[in-house]
Parts: sequence; C-alpha cells; structure tokens
Amino acid sequence: MTVRKKSKRKAEFGDFQTPIELARDVCSVLLQHGMEPVSILEPTCGKGSFILAALELLPTVRNIAGIDINSEHIEVACSSVEKSAPAGVSTRIVSEDFFAVNWHDVLGSLPDPLLVIGNPPWITNAELGRIGGCNLPDKSNFQNHRGIDAITGNSNFDISEWMLNKAIEWLSGREAMLAMLCKTAVARKVLRCAWKSGQHLKKSKLFHIDTARYFGAAVDACLLIVTASASNGNFDCQVYGSLKAACPTVTFGYRQGRLVADITRFENCRHFEGKERYKWRSGIKHDCAKVMEFRKEIAGYRNGCGELVDLEDDYLYPMFKSSGIANGCDQRATRWMLVPQRIVGENTRQIRQSAPKTWQYLQTHAQLLDRRASSVYRDRPRFSVFGVGDYSFAPWKVGISGFYKKLDFNVVSPYGKKPVVLDDTCYFLACKTREEAVFIAELLNSDIAKDFFSAFVFWDEKRPITVRLLKRLDLLVLARELGMEETMQGFLDQYPRNYDQPLLFSGSSFSS
Repeated sequence: MTVRKKSKRKAEFGDFQTPIELARDVCSVLLQHGMEPVSILEPTCGKGSFILAALELLPTVRNIAGIDINSEHIEVACSSVEKSAPAGVSTRIVSEDFFAVNWHDVLGSLPDPLLVIGNPPWITNAELGRIGGCNLPDKSNFQNHRGIDAITGNSNFDISEWMLNKAIEWLSGREAMLAMLCKTAVARKVLRCAWKSGQHLKKSKLFHIDTARYFGAAVDACLLIVTASASNGNFDCQVYGSLKAACPTVTFGYRQGRLVADITRFENCRHFEGKERYKWRSGIKHDCAKVMEFRKEIAGYRNGCGELVDLEDDYLYPMFKSSGIANGCDQRATRWMLVPQRIVGENTRQIRQSAPKTWQYLQTHAQLLDRRASSVYRDRPRFSVFGVGDYSFAPWKVGISGFYKKLDFNVVSPYGKKPVVLDDTCYFLACKTREEAVFIAELLNSDIAKDFFSAFVFWDEKRPITVRLLKRLDLLVLARELGMEETMQGFLDQYPRNYDQPLLFSGSSFSS
C-alpha cells in the first residue's frame, strides 16, 4: 500500500489511535467521579487502548465488547486484552462496520451499569467526500437544516456526531453512561440534540483535553461524559478546564430551545433579549478574491493574480476584511473591492456601457468567476455577488469580525468620498451619520452588552460571532438600561427602511 493510500485510509476511518496515557487519564476521571461500570462497550475500539485502561483502573468491569472496522487493529486488541483480562471477565472483540452492526443484540448482551467509551473518527462528511471515502452512515439531513443553512454548508457534519447521537440513544432506559473523546463543538451539538429531543440525561460533563500533547494536533477537543436518567432530565453541562481540574469553570446548557454558553450570565442578562431594532448584515460575499479584491497603486489596481489593471472607479470601493475591523478601522483602507451590483440579482450587463474597462476585466476573468461553487450564484446574472444591498453602501457602519475571538465593535467611516464595504467575514449595522454610528458602537461595547453576548457565544467555534447571536440584543432595552433611551429612539425614528430590504432578490431568474 502506498503512503498516499495509507494516509487516505487513516483519515477516512479516523485511524488516530488513542495513546494509552490518555486512556488511563480518562478512566481515572471516571473513577474519581464515582463511575463503577459492570460492562464496557467501545464501538470504535482500534487497538484497544480504552479497554486495556479500563481493565487496569476500573475494578468493577466484568463484560467487555470492542468493535472496529480495521481487522488488523482487532488482532492487536485481541492479543493485548487476552494478556491483560483477569479471570472471570467476558470479552468479545470483533471486526465489524459500525454502520452495519446489529447494536440491539450487542447491547442486549451487556448487563448494567454500562459504560460506552471511546474515540470515534474526527472527520466530517464533506472531508470524506473530498478524499473519496465511503465510511459514512446513510445520507440524510439528520440535522434538519433548511434553506440558506443547507446552501452555505451548515448541513456538513462530523461522522462522530452521528455516532455519538446513536450512542446516547443506547443509554435510554438503562443504568448507563457515555464517555467519549470528540471535538468540543461536536459535544455541544450532541448534547443539544439529546436535550431537544427530550432524552433524559442525569448529568453531563465536559473536560477539555490537550490535543497537542496527546495527538500533536491543534484541535479544540474534550472528554464528554453523559449519565442517563430514568425519569426527568437535566439540561446543564459543567465544563472543566482539563482532565485534572477539580471544579468546573462554567456551565452551559439548553434554555428556551437553544444552547446557552454561560447559564449564570444568561439568567442575569436574559431581559435584554428582544426585537432586532437595526438589521444586522453580513458583508459582501464574492468567493473570488484573486479577481474581486485589489490593492491600489499609483498606476492602477493590482489584483490577487498579480496583474496591474486600469479600471473605472464606478464599481470599486475601499474595503475591510475581518483583520481591518478587528484592528480598529482607524487605519486607511488598503484594499478595494469590485462590487458589480447594488442589490442581489441586479442585471450586470449595464456595466458594459457604464464602465467598459471594468466589463472587459470581468470578461477576461470570467472563467474564474464562473467556477465559483456556491449555489447562491446559480441562476443569477453573470459576475454576481451575494449579501449586497443599499445597506452595503451606507456611509457609516458599526462592524465586528466574525472570526476574531473578541467582542469589539468598531465604527467604519467613509474613505474619501466613498463608503467602505466589508467582506463576508464581517457583520455590521448600517448608519446614516457619524453621530449615530458612534452612539451605537458605545452601546454595543458597554459591559452590559458584552455580558449579554458572552452568555451565548462559544469562543472555540470557527466563527464565534454570527448574525443569529447579534440580533438577539434589543438595543432599545439596552439604551433604556443605560439611560440613553431618548437618543436611541431618535435614531430609530430616522432609520432608513431600505436598510431592511430582503436579503434575497425577490424577482425571477436572470441571465447575463
């Protein structure tokens, strides 16, 4: 087998074996938290590190079942367990496909208290598709994403998420617990799914792990421990800073149909949630920085392909990306964006007459623009962008980066005689005047506002700041609390309705 084939197989089947040191640390945590299982099931056991650690550290274990798709790993696990298992412990370690196992029979053979333990593959269905992998469950929209969420990629999921959802279902009606290593974001999704579906969970705990130490990887990951309940469920999860931590640092949970990052902050600030007084917007999405973004030079504009081009100013705007917003917006704009539309779906053919050099430039790079994969450009005019409207060209804005891990709202002022546009890594409110923008930024940067957002934001997410988060804060209620209600109401009375226009163009399909 070539190195490339080995690498592909390693990724596809999550073939990153758990170090015995980590397996022992996990079992020590279980022991410290009073878990005394009689049976252990490891549904993706690999070479058996968790089984060996459990035999070593959990004296109550009498039944063990280990399953893995890799027959070579199963041979290693069988040999190791045979040498380690004391007399009287029943073991069944076999090579089978997780997605084809008769789990009803497997679980039926294991008496309670049951511990489901392991380290399922850390790979997404999209990544599997890119490498041509087939180690997948039956394809279905199990997260029930709709509309734009599915279009923009929110339907992508970790294979471990699907596995863990199934594993938590196994706990129902039993004296059982689950202890799994997984990405921290996956752990939250799994808990949310269980809480939302009404599964009875007695306790949930999350312990952050040092992935650099154990796996040589920079991934936010954890040990998720879930204990089943026979009756009423609990909707909180205590978070520990490490496997060695004695006390939780924060508690997140499920409230009013959504995840809350900090239960204490949520209870203190929940009354600030309400109406979206200003419409939060994402910056302009073009998916082709090489063609659509420039640095301005004396002789013209230089694009991402290294070409120096001469373009009319009509469709060129100074721009900020996330880094520009995060750094304070007080520096001069160094990038420019070509924005061929004023609203989503607008016909672009008019550029041929109004800006012929720009039209020729777009034609020259049409192949790159036509290759953009996102379905938001499908059945739209050629060279379309997305997330554009009158609000994009508001003279003043209050913006925040979606990627940077800080709650810092900055005023975006015009540059020269042109409004500054933002790319789709940023979010903003459109304002008419400097006074309005400065006032709104002051509200959003208040301690009260930051406490409110902190109740909901999970900083380990790839994009911790989202429109869904930002729109929860009622600026009028916040202004009232800060004694600024009259000023806030005055700006709201002048807020342009065209800044609230629909995100998607409402007309029929267009052609170039």
